Amino acid sequence: MSGADLAKGLACPVPLPADAGGTVLLGHGGGGRMTQQLIERVFLQAFKNPALEPLHDGATLPVLGGRLAFSTDAFVVRPLFFPGGNIGSLAVHGTVNDLAMCGARPLALSASFILEEGFPMADLKRIVTAMKEAAEEAGVSIVTGDTKVVDRGKGDGVFITTSGVGVIPEGVTIAPDRARPGDVVLVNGPIADHGIAILSVREGLEFDTTLESDSAALNGLVEAMLAAGGADVHVLRDPTRGGVASATNEIAVSSKVGIVLRETALPLREQVRGACAILGFDPLYVANEGKCLAFVAKERAAEVLQAMRAHPLGKDAVAIGEVVAANPGRVVMESRIGGRRIVDMLSGEQLPRIC
Repeated sequence: MSGADLAKGLACPVPLPADAGGTVLLGHGGGGRMTQQLIERVFLQAFKNPALEPLHDGATLPVLGGRLAFSTDAFVVRPLFFPGGNIGSLAVHGTVNDLAMCGARPLALSASFILEEGFPMADLKRIVTAMKEAAEEAGVSIVTGDTKVVDRGKGDGVFITTSGVGVIPEGVTIAPDRARPGDVVLVNGPIADHGIAILSVREGLEFDTTLESDSAALNGLVEAMLAAGGADVHVLRDPTRGGVASATNEIAVSSKVGIVLRETALPLREQVRGACAILGFDPLYVANEGKCLAFVAKERAAEVLQAMRAHPLGKDAVAIGEVVAANPGRVVMESRIGGRRIVDMLSGEQLPRIC
């Protein structure tokens, strides 16, 4: 082999700019010019706002008063794209909702990306665009972030971690230990949509109609609920991993109360019910990404329920149970035939990589 041939074989290809298609390269995570191009031509182009533009190590935000809420979450869903959303919109919705469940108005998010070498740049742009649109719909900005690139085969495409801060208004106290006997348990619509939508894509299942994830930002809905119920809204929880069963169990234990759910009141789409029956899943344990459980004092429950139904994300809201003093730390289901069974905490994962 000649020296020229050897030099040619050792030469590195000139990488395409981040806006010219192609794939993610290890150099995009090296902190140099390629990283700068990726940030400027993909992330900054999508998320541009005054707090982000300085590209400092962090963002400076004004605080209008009240208490701060802070949350962080990581997203590793498979597949990355699914009916009703993708990992990008899911990441925004998940953190916005975690803040909303504290009673907070979201102020800003951060986003950290772990990218695998060889990941298609076009897919990254789809994900980033979905994040931009989800953030705009939620009325929140992505103001800082980070990007790392790992070797091919070490990252499963893309992982995203988002953190968020929000302000809790005066007079709002939402906490998992505030459920009280007599509280009514409300939910803003059909459960288990997200988990079954993910499964249908992952396993190639076909239904008469397309099942879509319920992934959505719930902060607007929560604002309407708090305006109607005020301090009588005691607990809010988004039943993601572990579903309604795990969320209600956590609240029962934290508040040292019993919770009674009514099977006949649980909102469930027929195709979801059928899929769960075929696959042997209990819909109570299937993940949701756009659902909110609310524990509201009995005297204000009707007003809060009306406010939920007036919002697009709560038009199918219903009461599904109540809080009792008996059996503290337990969740009990009243069956369709009048019997009762204990609804326990999920011991493992019914469906992995769901969010």
